[in-house]
Amino acid sequence: MKTQVAIIGGGPAGLLLSHLLHQAGVDSVVLEHRSRAQVQSRIRAGVLEQGTVDLLRSCGLGDRMDREGHPHDGMQVAWAGQESFFIDVRKHLGKRFMAYGQTQIQEDLHAACDARSARVIHEALDVTLHGVESANPHVTFVHAGQEQRLDCQFIAGCDGFHGVSRKAIPANVLREFEKVYPFGWLGILSETPPLPDIVYANHPRGFALASMRSPTLSRYYLQVPLDTRIEDWPDERFWQELKARYPREIADRIVTGPSIEKSIAPLRSYVAEPMRHGQLFLAGDAAHIVPPTGAKGLNLAVSDVFYLSRALADFYGTGSPFLLDGYSDMALRRVWASVRTSWYLTNLLHRFPDSTAFDQRAQEHELEYLRSSPSAQLALAEQYAGLPFEAPGGA
Repeated sequence: MKTQVAIIGGGPAGLLLSHLLHQAGVDSVVLEHRSRAQVQSRIRAGVLEQGTVDLLRSCGLGDRMDREGHPHDGMQVAWAGQESFFIDVRKHLGKRFMAYGQTQIQEDLHAACDARSARVIHEALDVTLHGVESANPHVTFVHAGQEQRLDCQFIAGCDGFHGVSRKAIPANVLREFEKVYPFGWLGILSETPPLPDIVYANHPRGFALASMRSPTLSRYYLQVPLDTRIEDWPDERFWQELKARYPREIADRIVTGPSIEKSIAPLRSYVAEPMRHGQLFLAGDAAHIVPPTGAKGLNLAVSDVFYLSRALADFYGTGSPFLLDGYSDMALRRVWASVRTSWYLTNLLHRFPDSTAFDQRAQEHELEYLRSSPSAQLALAEQYAGLPFEAPGGA
């Protein structure tokens, strides 16, 4: 097989890149090691920034999102002994968020692939990248028991943190930055009406988050030790603990019900630099991981894909490598802005096991400053809402 761009990974980043390239007249083939059913069944992010919403609408993927998604204006913060306060992103910036699950986005992208008869190969095993430093790289893989080869001009690594793409960058080139947090998140999904806003809680018992996937689907999280076992947390215990971490007026509004999914996720911050090596470009979780505190992971993948699709379209349209050469630096500026925001919110809202009395009092006064200062709320709102996509000329 031959194509212009080989895309490794058929999650939201890979399929959105394929969709945008198709609209620009650029050919691609997507290789995904899981089955289509497995890809669509993953329960992941569900809060979309205004820039992500605008991009999905502009490329024809926004109809179902606008019908089924739940727009909201900001986030509410509560902490022990204090009234909660609301950071109104819409008031400060004129931007809104959309609660719309990654599962639904994946379904929309697969439907778009079907409509255009896109070349997406699921259950592509033993994917190996060759010649990424040459002008003519290729990818080998095994599908249906047969080894195959895909020749291309560029490779886009959209295969996540554990994928093969980043590993194709030599160790003496790749720089890795990582922070591992000393706790995880126990999350459940329930078919219950969510709270009207995203609500963060800082409590002596630990962090909690009330989020949503749709008007009838709620997502809740609890900070837990890293050695926590799911089987020790039946639904009844989860709901009791969740309500204990919120002020009474918020806890009383939480509608409980059976969980339909339950999982524990460790928290880490991770960035790989550069996001380009030779003819290989990284996008999404293949290049960076952020704690879910700031709801940045999926939105960062979308901005990476936007920059990369624009650069590839410009190269094939004009022959200029200018945007491709600037892709890594441009993407990383937005990545680090989001990594910093997620790191700030994680430190602000969680109880760390090794915190001193000084650390705790400083955290409380930071929360009080954020509550009382419109300027501090505006600064956080700018980052939480997501920075605008950069113009081709740079920042």
